[in-house]
Amino acid sequence: MDLTGARWRKSTRSGNNGGNCVEVADNLPGVVLVRDTKDRDGGALAFAPDAWRAFVAGLTRA
Repeated sequence: MDLTGARWRKSTRSGNNGGNCVEVADNLPGVVLVRDTKDRDGGALAFAPDAWRAFVAGLTRA
């Protein structure tokens, strides 16, 4: 998967303590990417947009 055009942003759910943060790129068609802020070269998880929305909705209900 070509991640060249991904525009990464820190997740709004990440804390400000410099620890457990994730970045999300949701600007590419048909995919939402998630990576660890501390290991940007370690790869990314790819989700279908519907699956990502369901995941985030589940978090907001918890």
